[in-house]
Amino acid sequence: MHSSLMRAQKLFELVDLGPSQTCLITDLSDIRWLTGFSGSHAWLVVHHQELFLLTDGRYVEQARAEIEAHCAVVEVIECRTLAAMQKATETLTQGSATVQFQDSQLTYQNFLALQAELSSTLMPCDSSIKFLRRQKDDKEIQLIESACLIADHALQQCVHLLSTGVTENEVRDELEYAMRRLGADGPSYDTIVASGPTNSARPHHHPTGTKIENGHTVIIDVGALVAGYHSDMTRSFVVGPMSSEQAEWYEAVRAAQQAGVEACRPGVQVSEIDAACRRVLSQAGLEQYFTHGTGHGVGLVIHEEPFINSSCQAILQPGDVVTVEPGLYRGGFGGFRVEDLVVITEHGCRILNTSPKDPTCPPLQLTT
Repeated sequence: MHSSLMRAQKLFELVDLGPSQTCLITDLSDIRWLTGFSGSHAWLVVHHQELFLLTDGRYVEQARAEIEAHCAVVEVIECRTLAAMQKATETLTQGSATVQFQDSQLTYQNFLALQAELSSTLMPCDSSIKFLRRQKDDKEIQLIESACLIADHALQQCVHLLSTGVTENEVRDELEYAMRRLGADGPSYDTIVASGPTNSARPHHHPTGTKIENGHTVIIDVGALVAGYHSDMTRSFVVGPMSSEQAEWYEAVRAAQQAGVEACRPGVQVSEIDAACRRVLSQAGLEQYFTHGTGHGVGLVIHEEPFINSSCQAILQPGDVVTVEPGLYRGGFGGFRVEDLVVITEHGCRILNTSPKDPTCPPLQLTT
């Protein structure tokens, strides 16, 4: 069976669609996963184990071409207005006692409009559908690995810039240009280049015109996008000689990240991955400076199930693709984060990134 048909069958089984039930998918990433359609406006109606893609005139031809390439059995229906989409949904769901919908995706305004239009009862089902894409198949893993390799090569080409006195913005721009030149469709997310005692202490700092200077800690968080699939990686550096405190902090982060990766295997509750990283940092007396979760799933969305933190009870399974990214941050000092993307295998995990974890950079070549 083709992968797209297998995915549709997985949906039928997951939401338990009987002859009197329909499912309305409004999450565009779920729609892409099921049909191959990559446009920005669509609903997918699943009725009697048939799939109907509702989209407007901008995307009809694109939808038909992408669906044909994806080998999904989907009928494309043109709906030029939102009201037309609602009316088509009513027509397609005739005879359904219930219409399951994604409650975290459908706006309240659309919910009210559908409720007024449909003769069926609307029933939330997002709690089950959001796990549809978690386990990646071989093709998905290949695309994610390709995105990882592009980001690895782009960083390798650009890391020398840290010793040339450029700004965070300039490093960001060169990284994103290099990824496109290497075949990426674009960056996975807003590339992070965070330097110095203030900016690198902010886990999600947006690059600025700050110049990278001797003694700065520099965090680079970079990922590539390939055919809709994301990668995610972070490496940290120090420009010039490291101070003893910088060396201590970096070694603690590096050891914590390694402990987290070593804990990644099928059957492990994700909170244990978080705990493995925190134990190392606690032993170093630094856990208070680790201020975010340890990781998250990656696929068609950069942050997706499972989320790796102290409260999540998800169990890792083969095919999960997750980040392991502990970090330490202190204003006035700076910060470090080390992140790899790993795929869970039958017996452990495999790291998808190849970039070295050497934090050293030559000092700036200052001219007189």
